[in-house]
Amino acid sequence: MSDAPLLAELGWIEWCALPGLGIPLLQAKIDTGARTSSLHAEDLEIVDQGGRHVAKFLVRTRKGVYVCECPVKDERHVKSSSGHEELRVVVETTCVIQRVRWTIELTLTDRTAMRFPMLLGRRAMAGRFVVDPSRRYVCGKPKRKFKS
Repeated sequence: MSDAPLLAELGWIEWCALPGLGIPLLQAKIDTGARTSSLHAEDLEIVDQGGRHVAKFLVRTRKGVYVCECPVKDERHVKSSSGHEELRVVVETTCVIQRVRWTIELTLTDRTAMRFPMLLGRRAMAGRFVVDPSRRYVCGKPKRKFKS
């Protein structure tokens, strides 16, 4: 008998919420091959607010456009799926999938050419989920909106 915790199952695409950014619902590609998680961000602007850097940006989903604002945690060099490296802004926010709510780091980038506005990488999933790549929307669509 194993003492390992029972982990929630995800498919390769899931619905999630980012209540800290005011995004009640968006589709995320679940990607165990990606180390970091990323979010589509348009019109990204870094402003100084009382000595701290704040990222202001738009997130465009099929459900609408969201104006987001979040403290900048870091800037990191990230290698994209196409193999080129870019410097990205990193923010920290709450993510909700199924009934699991936890804090994740997201890099902000232009994902216009990608099918999904968010990619959830393995660092964010570690110890919480297992992924069945043959399935999608295992968790279903959330029945309620999540508060920040």
